[in-house]
Amino acid sequence: MLQNKILFNQSAVSLEIIGLPDYSKNENKENISIISQWKLMIIDKPVIEGNLDHLKSIMKAFYSYSSSLLNNERYIYESDLIDIKPENSYTHNLVLKSSKVEMKPLNFSIGNAVFADIINVFDQLVYSKNVKNIHTNELKILKNKKYLFFNKKNINT
Repeated sequence: MLQNKILFNQSAVSLEIIGLPDYSKNENKENISIISQWKLMIIDKPVIEGNLDHLKSIMKAFYSYSSSLLNNERYIYESDLIDIKPENSYTHNLVLKSSKVEMKPLNFSIGNAVFADIINVFDQLVYSKNVKNIHTNELKILKNKKYLFFNKKNINT
């Protein structure tokens, strides 16, 4: 059975979703309801990939962190799979942790433009009519935030 691939692009970032429609629900054969794999490609960075739970976790991290930026808050987002913290007003440090024990964490920095491109491709995915089952309560209004806040004086601005 052939899998479908849907690509979302924004400048320096591409997000590829790979999967199948739910044939038991007579879905359009071009849709994806069962996501088997995804790849986030950022120019000059290693490809980030994983399963659906990994994607949801990373999307939650980016949406939570971006919400704090819009509210002019500064904090460190930490989870089992991803940490995001500001380096300064223009750069954000990411630590991606693999669910595979033998893999070392991936550390890199991105600027505001790339960060915005990542949010844009996630928005394209969330609002896509061809990809189903990506919506979760976690990706809606983020209640019960668990952030490590710190004083703005601790950040170089």
